[in-house]
Amino acid sequence: MKSITWNTQKRYRPYEQWSTEYKKELLHSVAQSQWRLNYHIQPVTGLLNDPNGFSYFNNQWHLFYQAYPFGAVHGVKSWYHLVSDNLIDWQELGLALQPDSKYDSHGVYSGSAFPLGDQLLLTYTGNVRDQEWERHSYQLGALMDTNNEITKISTPFIPSPPAGYTQEFRDPQIFKYEEKYVMLIGAQNTKQEGQILTYISDDLKEWQFIGPLSFTDKKMGFMIECPNLVFYKGRPILLFCPQGLDKNICHYDNIYPNMYVVAEKFDLATNTLVGASSLKNLDEGFDVYATQAFNAPDGRALAISWIGLPEIEYPTDQEGWAHCLSLVKELHLIGDVLFQQPIQESKKLQTTPMQKLKGTSSTESFDLHTNSYEAKLTFTKDAKGTITLFHDPIKNNGLTISFDSKHGKMKVDRNHSEHPFATAFGSQREFEITKQPLNLQIFVDSSVVEIFINQGEQTLTARYFPEKSATAITVMTDKNWQGTLFPLRSMKK
Repeated sequence: MKSITWNTQKRYRPYEQWSTEYKKELLHSVAQSQWRLNYHIQPVTGLLNDPNGFSYFNNQWHLFYQAYPFGAVHGVKSWYHLVSDNLIDWQELGLALQPDSKYDSHGVYSGSAFPLGDQLLLTYTGNVRDQEWERHSYQLGALMDTNNEITKISTPFIPSPPAGYTQEFRDPQIFKYEEKYVMLIGAQNTKQEGQILTYISDDLKEWQFIGPLSFTDKKMGFMIECPNLVFYKGRPILLFCPQGLDKNICHYDNIYPNMYVVAEKFDLATNTLVGASSLKNLDEGFDVYATQAFNAPDGRALAISWIGLPEIEYPTDQEGWAHCLSLVKELHLIGDVLFQQPIQESKKLQTTPMQKLKGTSSTESFDLHTNSYEAKLTFTKDAKGTITLFHDPIKNNGLTISFDSKHGKMKVDRNHSEHPFATAFGSQREFEITKQPLNLQIFVDSSVVEIFINQGEQTLTARYFPEKSATAITVMTDKNWQGTLFPLRSMKK
């Protein structure tokens, strides 16, 4: 299709003004992509970003994401709605919340969902621009019934930021705690410092501001996005995205990090995470952001991430689509370490036959002739080696993961690609791992990989854009090792 020179006018063009011919061309362009995914959530067309409204309601799992359907750019946003019976196969219900009111005319921004009997309360930020193009942020609500019909609440929950804060004020999360409804909002104060603001309510109508959440004495950059507080056996886990964070506080290489802290308890009376840990990276890879989590009624703490980053161009942008969501992950704590594991339901993706692997201290390559598989690999505690995914042995391209389990080191490298991107932020990530036998659970899906290290003690997520012939996994190590390969089916819609 013809490329578009995107400007503000085009990004904020009303949805109904896009022609049928253009939308057909966009669908055709996306359909030609060699990098479309099999079992990850991806946009039909255009751009996908933050997961929103992750919840369980009316005997189904519900998930929304921010969407701009008309191109791989950040235009005027809506929420796109999906439902699932098993957290693996997602049915697309289409656009749900659209920018059609005076409080969200320039974008339906991120938020959360909270079941209220036979209704699901959706909370989100409405973005409005005035004639001078200055931003105004409103914290809004909508109610969805059991037929998935949504009615917006006519007046804002919170019409403006509190004194001392700018209009960078968004991404509300609502949950119930100690008989109060609590709303956390990402914010920026007038000193251009990122904070998380806390509001409380008895009735979900009148909201009282009780101040910034206390969880660190460090400055959290110039803005905090996507705050989420969930609990594991009563202990709070705070997920958030501090933009502009000083790397001396916690090192990261991505343009913006997704981080977490854990604490002993949440003291609502003092608005404090008591005994909060230091900041830690949620993911060791290149492309995780805006993770959303909630405490499900089955007792699990579940999370899902945007696999993509703000302000970064990706190779699929030229095809008219961008980004995806991660697999759903289950969270739990061991001490102050957050473990993320693929949910048990992910086994439903496995197809037969399983291929057993048993390697020696040499180089061995396995080609499934597909980039839709799960690999489980186990190495001894004194092994060194390299795993190459999306491998083309002739061109020697691929995503490499180097490890040294004896000294506790790992490095991922996407330099060897015919489609490099985001190189300004580096093409390698190096980090420490626990010195022990190394267990890797690897999910490969066309142009994305999710790796769970040592039962999810760490995760590593990356986009990588291979050629069609690059479908091998190659292992080079100095010790004997073993593993299994499972071909994975596509998502049922």
